[in-house]
Amino acid sequence: MELLVLLYALSTLYFLLMVWKWVGAKRDQECYILDYECYKPTDDRMLGTKFCGEIITRTKNLGLLECRFLLRAIVSAGLGEQTYAPRIMFSGREDNPTLLDGISEMEEFFEDCIANLLSRSGISPSEIDVLVVNVAMLSSVPSLSARIINQYKMRDDIKVFNLTAMGCSASLISVDIVKNLFKSYKNLFALVVTSESLSPNWYSGNDRSMILTNCLFRSGGSAILLTNKRAMSNRAMFRLKCLVRTHHGARDESYGCCMQKEDEQGRVGINLGKTLPKAATRALADNLRQISPKILPMRELVRFMVVNLARKMNGSSSEKTTGAPKTKVNFKTGVDHFCVHTGGKAVIDGIGTSLNLSEYDVEPARMTLHRFGNTSASSIWYVLGYMEAKKRLKKGDKVFMVSFGAGFKCNSSLWEVMRDMGDGNVWKDCIDRYPVKTSDNPFMEKYGWINQEMDLDPSTFKLVPDYI
Repeated sequence: MELLVLLYALSTLYFLLMVWKWVGAKRDQECYILDYECYKPTDDRMLGTKFCGEIITRTKNLGLLECRFLLRAIVSAGLGEQTYAPRIMFSGREDNPTLLDGISEMEEFFEDCIANLLSRSGISPSEIDVLVVNVAMLSSVPSLSARIINQYKMRDDIKVFNLTAMGCSASLISVDIVKNLFKSYKNLFALVVTSESLSPNWYSGNDRSMILTNCLFRSGGSAILLTNKRAMSNRAMFRLKCLVRTHHGARDESYGCCMQKEDEQGRVGINLGKTLPKAATRALADNLRQISPKILPMRELVRFMVVNLARKMNGSSSEKTTGAPKTKVNFKTGVDHFCVHTGGKAVIDGIGTSLNLSEYDVEPARMTLHRFGNTSASSIWYVLGYMEAKKRLKKGDKVFMVSFGAGFKCNSSLWEVMRDMGDGNVWKDCIDRYPVKTSDNPFMEKYGWINQEMDLDPSTFKLVPDYI
């Protein structure tokens, strides 16, 4: 009898020990954001309405129709006049960029953004264990990650990942790499650096499907410091709850809807195909289908299933005759804030409609697009910064991020806010002016006439001086 009791006690202790080790291992695999920094270029790189018009009118390859099309796109894009461009635009050399232009643009970002982040967090560059750099449109030798390591004199055993061509969704891909490393290694600091090099990627041709990117993309970038150290959890800003990546590269329509290519004259640019909206909708739907069970409460999932089942039992014919809207999942039951990719006004509107969001929910994305433009993969961090500057983020809140990228990809994640936050960050000098009214569009005020049948100078294909 005593032997049985002893065996029972040993089995119980072993079970409790295994549970303890499992819980400890899970805690060591947590992914925390300690701090993040969004890059704000200097004011001499700011794009005003007048200068934007000058860039368009000095582009030699634009004809009358293309000039009108581009101005109309700028007027309706949702951007303000305080976005930033690379220095090459202000020297008038966008048609003849050099490799040094692209590298200099990135090094200026590295020097400011990474230095500010490490200084504020009190973390030395030698303490960084993992470095993930994503810049889609610039590949150099040595790599951009190697340039950061050299500049900040990081350790020789640092784990390095240099991503290119991953598009606007690369930030969450980088975070996913870090998250997977955290599962295998304890007590790490990881630095994610995300930006885009615009200097060598200005499209100087006249293909309408390729000149649209010139309207939306602006200079920016961000650096994010992450860790899985338990001792640092009390300093953390966010904790990663889940992350889902969806890639539709196997579908030809999705694969070819956003692609770098040459036009008929051999000029390189990004072609945005007509199938892009459809590809984005399909990718978002598949991504939401995967992440919804992970982020929504059971009561909402059951409600959605019951309502859908009831509608099917009543027959789909009644829906067609009555025009009743389809049943949608209420994401607000599991999410408090939405970081929507600032791919453009249409992208924000589309995601807002798909998730049934209010104007308050999409305000951070709209204002980020207005103030900073589409800064590619770093844009969602500017959106997060807006929420923080507006003091929306409270301990325990859930923040949902979603972004798109060429390929075609849709990535999303859910973060838990670890403490009340209200730092002004990159928004501190202008947050009091936001939100601005959608009608306050300086481009509309100066170039709104382009939507009317105004004349252009047919001899030069440039605007008549009266309208400039």
